[in-house]
Amino acid sequence: MQIEPVVDSTFDHLFKFTQEQVQAFADLTGDNNPVHLDAEYAATTQFKKPIIHGMLGITVFTKVLGTQFPGFGSIYLKQTVEFLRPMYVETEYRAVFKIVSINPAKHIAEISTEIYDATTKKIAVRGIATMVNEAKF
Repeated sequence: MQIEPVVDSTFDHLFKFTQEQVQAFADLTGDNNPVHLDAEYAATTQFKKPIIHGMLGITVFTKVLGTQFPGFGSIYLKQTVEFLRPMYVETEYRAVFKIVSINPAKHIAEISTEIYDATTKKIAVRGIATMVNEAKF
């Protein structure tokens, strides 16, 4: 992925999660809230079906920022996040990234991080990542 490391550069990434990945995340973290794991229970909630753990959903940010852009050598300094809508298994999402600011003296960039439902185009998550990468910024 060739991204110009300048303010307003944008890039995106399509992804989705399986129920098996949700279960693995629950096993790893110990968050076994039935709203994520039990379809019968989730049907009684406002969501009507199991939702993905919010923190699982935003792992796409570290995947893309750590491996694609800015990529290897990047260090996460901060991530703000707002969970606006639930995310569901086997639903395609688009993570959208936009460079908001760059401080070349410190090799730091602020990158907006958003997740949209790829079909409805409705935003599910938004925030700002603060990344340091001496080679890119």
